[in-house]
Amino acid sequence: MGYTRYLCSWVFCEKEMAGGVNRKISAASARGHTRNAKQNSSYKLPSGMLKRAVVLFFVGILAWAYKATQPPPPKICGSSDGPPVTAARIKLSNGRHLAYKEHGVPKETANYKIVFVHDFDSCRHDAVVAKTLSLEIVEELGIYVVSFNRPGYGESDPNPKTTVKSMALDIEELADQLGLGSKFYVIGFSMGGQVLWSCLKYIPHRLAGAGLLAPVINYWWPGFPENLSSEAYYQQLPQDQWAVRVSHYTPWLTHWWNTKMVPCF
Repeated sequence: MGYTRYLCSWVFCEKEMAGGVNRKISAASARGHTRNAKQNSSYKLPSGMLKRAVVLFFVGILAWAYKATQPPPPKICGSSDGPPVTAARIKLSNGRHLAYKEHGVPKETANYKIVFVHDFDSCRHDAVVAKTLSLEIVEELGIYVVSFNRPGYGESDPNPKTTVKSMALDIEELADQLGLGSKFYVIGFSMGGQVLWSCLKYIPHRLAGAGLLAPVINYWWPGFPENLSSEAYYQQLPQDQWAVRVSHYTPWLTHWWNTKMVPCF
């Protein structure tokens, strides 16, 4: 009896139908065989599926982030769900409106008719030329200034299809509808200077003169003396230094911001 127990504890007998051969397998081998069978029977993802799932997850995150950064649809002034119109405006040939404000002497008697282009965070009320010149000088020289809200600012309709050329054409049409004559002056302040370059390129035949006031410049121009550019750069406010540096090293980001987040440029 003891011999039988000893034998059963160490040997497990299994009969196979393969040529009628009896094969003896140890109990330890049988238990290992059972564990391996269970492990092999566990579910495994097809090759590459996990990688595809991770890629799809990140694509979904990027799509959500892109949608979250898109600006809301603009509310057009004068429309049923938009703010009321309080400014003088002209209607452009493509149906958009430009809000404007006149300063100085009447344009009919003016010797100098100036279109003023405001900077990034200003509007038609911030006409630096009209505000800083004394009334005596304005009247003595016969200066007329018209400032306008760039597309998407204030009561000027946005222009989702804006281009470098479209801003120059808007200014030309503004001058024509206000009767400024065949030639007029354009002054660009700060980032309004980029619009002035558009005018020099696309409507030079309409310009009597052009001026830049405190323009945003490229401090990395090769022809710019290094000591002068460095001194001018560090005289800016820290946030302006940061903005200029970002524009220089990541121009694609500046382009995306100007065309997607602020579609008035």
